[in-house]
Amino acid sequence: MKNKLAKLKYLPNNFSILEEGDHVICAVSKKKIFLQNLNYWNVETQEPYFSYIEAAKKKRKI
Repeated sequence: MKNKLAKLKYLPNNFSILEEGDHVICAVSKKKIFLQNLNYWNVETQEPYFSYIEAAKKKRKI
């Protein structure tokens, strides 16, 4: 299942895999995030972020 986009449901302290895959795409930078490295997301907007930097940029825009 290499190089397959996953579909996730982002929860407050975890995420649930809706469609199997190995990565998601950052909502801000469009960088690939492997699921084992996914640490930042927004539950309300259901968006993943590559790092705290992208998460902070998104928060400033809102």
